[in-house]
Amino acid sequence: MYQWIITLLCFFFVFSTLTHAKGNQDVQYAFSFPLNQGSPGESMGGHDHMNHKNGSYNHSYLADPFGVIGGHSHHAGGWMISYKYMRMFMKGMRDGTNGLTNSQVISQGYMATPTKMTMEMHMLGLMYAPLDELTLMVMAPYVIKKMDHVRMNGTTFIRESEGIGDIKLTATYFVLNKKLFHLHFNFGISFPTGSIDESFGGARLPYPMQIGSGTFDLLPGITYLGQAGNLDWGLQFKTEIRLGDNKHNYTLGNRYHITFWGAYQWFKLLSTSVRINTLIWENIDGADSQLNPAMIPNADPNKQGGRRMDLLFGTLFYLPFGHIKPRLGIEIGFPIYQSLNGPQLETDWMLTAGIQWPF
Repeated sequence: MYQWIITLLCFFFVFSTLTHAKGNQDVQYAFSFPLNQGSPGESMGGHDHMNHKNGSYNHSYLADPFGVIGGHSHHAGGWMISYKYMRMFMKGMRDGTNGLTNSQVISQGYMATPTKMTMEMHMLGLMYAPLDELTLMVMAPYVIKKMDHVRMNGTTFIRESEGIGDIKLTATYFVLNKKLFHLHFNFGISFPTGSIDESFGGARLPYPMQIGSGTFDLLPGITYLGQAGNLDWGLQFKTEIRLGDNKHNYTLGNRYHITFWGAYQWFKLLSTSVRINTLIWENIDGADSQLNPAMIPNADPNKQGGRRMDLLFGTLFYLPFGHIKPRLGIEIGFPIYQSLNGPQLETDWMLTAGIQWPF
């Protein structure tokens, strides 16, 4: 029920914003972010938010947190390539908000339990704007997973998987721009290019060790951006809606993301940000008949959902060369709240770093 409440609140917010703006001559539609706002001195040194084409203000391309996807767009004809490295570390088991020892998990009747997990992703992205109001993006991930376990007799073992993940095609479409805020919709689809057949010794690995979802997934969302001088802020709501069962007769749970942030540009080429990210994900619907949920908790489709709130700190830095400057970014964070339909591995920290190069 909570996911529908969140969705309704977000759309109510959009409707209220559009209604309030109706008839205001400051409103500009089909807004897009430029890759370069005049000369390098104007775009970097002066923090010039002004879009001279329509008299409205631009959200600074420099200040968007690096971990936010779909937070900006480009003028018609603009391109950008990007590389991002993402890493998440999980250690210890949790049920609800309570931590569990390995012995407590095994005492529930399991033969083994996970103890820690590392997830890495190398993401290549390509953006192109066919129109001022529309920017397209394709993202291709390579995923690496490693999970440590302990058996009821105390012996340990490791399972690993890696491969190309689900490729995503997304779009941002700007609908509203005022002097201090603007709004765009996010759309997208995820293609089932990631493997759901990862195995060890002929036995299928549990759900968290698979690389993809096995289904086509819709990726709708809404992004709100605001600014005042060197200060920028934003709010984004995005979802992942699964379409049907995969070939192993299960569907990963839908996911709901709400993130908001503030960023400040301190110098010509440097900004920092603070961001809160809330994630809600549902249990799996259906089950893989090759997995025995009595053997290990992460093979149970009813022990996959949860809620988590993360606090993240980021830095963006423009490389001081070229007319349209590439930017380096890093964002690192940790959970400040998590409640899991466990026993599940709890998240300890996450990191995103990389480079974006417009041309």
